Amino acid sequence: MRRLLLAWLLVAAAQAGAAPLRVEQVAPGVYVHSGQHKDFEDGYDGDIANIGFVVGSEAVAVIDTGGSYAVGLALKQALRAITRLPIRYVINTHGHPDHVFGNAAFIEADATTPGAQPRFIGHAMLAQALAARGDAYLRNLKQQLGGAADRSTLIGPGETVRDRLVLDLGRRKLELTAWPSAHTNNDVSVFDAASGTLWTGDLLFIERTPAIDGDVAGWLAAMEALEKVPAIVTVPGHGPATRDKRAALDRQRRYLETLLRDVRTSIRHGTDMTDTMTEAAASERTRWQLFDVVNRRNVNLLYPALEWE
Repeated sequence: MRRLLLAWLLVAAAQAGAAPLRVEQVAPGVYVHSGQHKDFEDGYDGDIANIGFVVGSEAVAVIDTGGSYAVGLALKQALRAITRLPIRYVINTHGHPDHVFGNAAFIEADATTPGAQPRFIGHAMLAQALAARGDAYLRNLKQQLGGAADRSTLIGPGETVRDRLVLDLGRRKLELTAWPSAHTNNDVSVFDAASGTLWTGDLLFIERTPAIDGDVAGWLAAMEALEKVPAIVTVPGHGPATRDKRAALDRQRRYLETLLRDVRTSIRHGTDMTDTMTEAAASERTRWQLFDVVNRRNVNLLYPALEWE
């Protein structure tokens, strides 16, 4: 009993000592922390993705948790500064490390509002993606963050979405949509009809160069469908929330289509992949942050795949 009490006190002390993340209310009951535009290999601190939460009348849903236990805990502290309602769901929009390592902060006992653990929810392919890459993700995180990676572990979904799933927060329902291979093979979007807020995860990048880890044709198709969602506010995976979803999707579509066209042209003309990394989508360079780093990675993925078309 004394050990249990001591463990509880240690958790409470750790939570009390975490500085809350700065969050912005982008719509009634919808709070977003905006990640920084940093690369994984240059100054990465686990805080580059947009993460946040939605508050209903009975419960809260967290949407993505950040790139480390420390970031997830700081998000939890920000949440607890706003509401004491139970955290019923933790939703991961996909399995990239900057969005999921903070999950570990939400499996602990909540000292301020005791109760059942939240239900972790993600795409039907998420567990498989985390199993395939989890060791590498954790190894990289320890190299990138050092001691700041402590207590960061991957927590997979307890429930999955194959098509659509509706979650009830009390007078507020979230509609989750699982997408075929697009940005990744495990993308989920979240639509809050009560406020008209659409969380796209990394199906939409604003300002930061879109990063490819799935199927570009599928991604473009998903974007067409997202354009039809009646959103008032759209929260991308990276970059500021927007009330002009159409313009943001158009900018991303232009980049992806330009990249595809230029890589195909390079292959057709016999240009090698190294030169293509410099030349492909060069017309887009001034429109995106981290372009030279991310675009090279995109070409590295696309070039060998498109050679076999």
